[in-house]
Amino acid sequence: MNNKFDKNFYKTIFAVALPIMIQNGITNFVSLLDNIMVGRLGTEFMSGTSVVNQLIFVFNLCIFGVLSGPGIFGAQFFGSGSSEGVRNVFRFKIVITTIILLAGMTVLSLFGDRLISLYLTGNGAEGNRELILASGHDYLRIMLWGLIPFAITQAYASTLRETNCTVLPMTAGIISVLINLVLDWLLIFGNFGFPEMGVKGAALATVTARLAECAIVMIYTHVRSGKHQFIKGAFRSMKIPAELAKKIFIGGLPLAFNESLWAAGMAFLTQCYSRRGLDVVAAKNIESTLFNLFSVVFIALGNAVGIIVGQTLGSGDMKKANSTASKLIIFSAFTGVLTGGIMVSLSGVFPNLYVTTPEVKHLAASLIIISGSFIPVQSVLNAVYFTIRSGGRTFITFLFDSVYTWTITVPLALALVKFTSLDILMIFFICQAIDIIKITVGIILVKKGIWLRNIVSAQNAEN
Repeated sequence: MNNKFDKNFYKTIFAVALPIMIQNGITNFVSLLDNIMVGRLGTEFMSGTSVVNQLIFVFNLCIFGVLSGPGIFGAQFFGSGSSEGVRNVFRFKIVITTIILLAGMTVLSLFGDRLISLYLTGNGAEGNRELILASGHDYLRIMLWGLIPFAITQAYASTLRETNCTVLPMTAGIISVLINLVLDWLLIFGNFGFPEMGVKGAALATVTARLAECAIVMIYTHVRSGKHQFIKGAFRSMKIPAELAKKIFIGGLPLAFNESLWAAGMAFLTQCYSRRGLDVVAAKNIESTLFNLFSVVFIALGNAVGIIVGQTLGSGDMKKANSTASKLIIFSAFTGVLTGGIMVSLSGVFPNLYVTTPEVKHLAASLIIISGSFIPVQSVLNAVYFTIRSGGRTFITFLFDSVYTWTITVPLALALVKFTSLDILMIFFICQAIDIIKITVGIILVKKGIWLRNIVSAQNAEN
């Protein structure tokens, strides 16, 4: 009986997490190849695109943030069987995503060069600095257009996942990254008679791939409206019940702030590290590229926690939700040890794929060892975060995540960079290790069970 339950439990985990894992894994693998191909152009070109991608990462997290709050309601509405509830949540997503999209494009258009320059304050030749800025400018100017299909895709794909349709977003993502990979090879280096565009080619390939992904997700969802009930009549009116909009806004606002501030905190941390020299910018890019590839495992499991536990809470089974969350956190820890170990083992090989200086390669290898060693901590933190969030405790997750980052991690990094002579490796290690405090607090919060709430029962009664 127990073995059968465990078997079914893990089948459920992989049914939700595996497609997300595959999609994100392929996306990050192609990003890795993209990064390596740009790296073949030279360290400065690689650094320029890396800085821009750090800025776009902040925008992406803002989109994820504003969709996270509605997503809690979407998962619980689906768990309670309310298609109308999911439809209204989807409308809310479209509206709020459009607002963030316009704001993000405006900021990056007007202040892009200034933001890139913030990462170029460390030691290095002036000519190198100017080349990094120029390549970053060229890359950003084209990448801005890719923000539009990205935002639309996330609004659709997140709702599909919340309604247990994970294969379609995965398929669209796979097609997208394959298009990206082929166009990268053709446009960066000018193969098969295509123009040799360098970093501009890399950006154009990414934008084209995102347009393809957006088209696939939208067309399929509307064509299969019989299966995806939430899309039926979704655009006949953008009217959202005032009470529901209020609940989503109040519950989701801390999440939106959290994701945005956390992303900004990560960008600021990278900027702090960059003060130790331009070599650090290049080495950190190599490390983060590999880390992003391995992080897909714990990110997918975090999404699984949010969806599976959220649906269970929506059905009203608190005991099962608590048991499921505990198992998922333990499973995340186990997979974190495994993936972290593999990442560390690649530290001596991966940097050699780049055309850069021996100093940058050695520094990147050391950063990879530190980063991989702390993947188990990040895995558990991610699972804990999604557990607390699944019950709508968004203010607590706000304090737990971004407030901690800005009050503990960021000031610590800034102080170490400005007031000590420690090298970048020791600074990076300390900033990773400080998360042990965070993980301790998170586990205590989960054990207390304060997140065990059904937040859509009253709304269903009204419908």
